[in-house]
Order: sequence, then structure tokens, then C-alpha cells
Amino acid sequence: MSKLKDKRIILASNSPRRQELLRGLELAFEVKVNSVDETIPPDLPAEYAAAFLSRLKADSFPDALAEQDLLITADTVVIVKGKILGKPNSDMEAFEMIKSLSGTTHTVMTAVTIKDHKRSVTLEDEAKVTLRFLDEEEIWHYVRNYAPFDKAGAYGIQEWIGFTGVTSIEGSYFTVMGFPQHLVYQQLKKWQ
Repeated sequence: MSKLKDKRIILASNSPRRQELLRGLELAFEVKVNSVDETIPPDLPAEYAAAFLSRLKADSFPDALAEQDLLITADTVVIVKGKILGKPNSDMEAFEMIKSLSGTTHTVMTAVTIKDHKRSVTLEDEAKVTLRFLDEEEIWHYVRNYAPFDKAGAYGIQEWIGFTGVTSIEGSYFTVMGFPQHLVYQQLKKWQ
């Protein structure tokens, strides 16, 4: 990663989880976030939504990247039965989202876009997560105590619901958290 020592790495995410995971790659970075309308086109297939949103965030920096800048954006969506679950806007919406995931296997898609002043690359990863059946008391406990309003699908796998409810994961745990470090590391290693 010595090739990156002269780069100013910008993470365009307020997510404390993404910041923690990027720090885990032993990279110095700064956080800068532009406001973006994250409306997904209604005709876009669910499996393309994370990449669409990640690129949208990267494109919000069209003229702001200097030669030494390297921008990283990311987005995560939860998909159950072909429906995208975004971030909930209320306790009841969070409850309903988690209830729809209870006792099922769902897909978590995370996309990361890496961009400099000349090019842009979007990486995608998918994981399948199975939750055991959660009763209403358990769901309300999580919603009331863990403020899931900044999380796709209204849950964080690294919190209580992940500890007590997830029975299996097929794919990367970090993809479910919202940042597939293995893919980001491999791409950054070969960045020219």
C-alpha cells in the first residue's frame, strides 16, 4: 500500500462502521460527505441498487478531486423477496422491516466506488444472511435500544440482533456491515 502514501484518501461516509473498517486497513483518511438524493429509480432491479447509490455518491464530487485525491464511497441495501429495505424513518417502520426479515434468508448487497481525478471503479459484494424467527418482544427490544435508523434493513449485524438472531451468513461478514474490506484492499493494492 506504499503507492498510496502520497494520496489524500477521502471517505464519503458518516457511517462509524465504515470508518472503523477502513481504519482496519491501516490507512489514514478524512471524511467528507456531500448531500445526495438517494432515490432509487423504480425500474432499477434491486440487485443493482447498491452500485447505483455508491456511484451516485462518487459522482457528487465531479470537479472536487485533485490529482492526489482518492475518493471512496459505499452503499448497502438489504433485499428480501425482491424488495429493497432501506433505512427506516420511524420505530414502526424499523419494526416492520425486521419482522419481514424474521425467519428468512435475505440478501445484503454492498457496493464501494473508488475514484480519482481520472477514473472510477465500482466493486460489489453480496452476502446471504439467515435470521431465526424473532418474536415481537425481541424486535421491539432491538428497535428501542439500538436506534437502527441509519442502517439498511433496520439492523446492524454487529449489534444485539446479530448476536442473538443471525443463524448463518454466506459471504463476508464485513459486506453485511457495509464495507467489504477484502475487495477494497485488493483494489487499492493495484491502484495506479
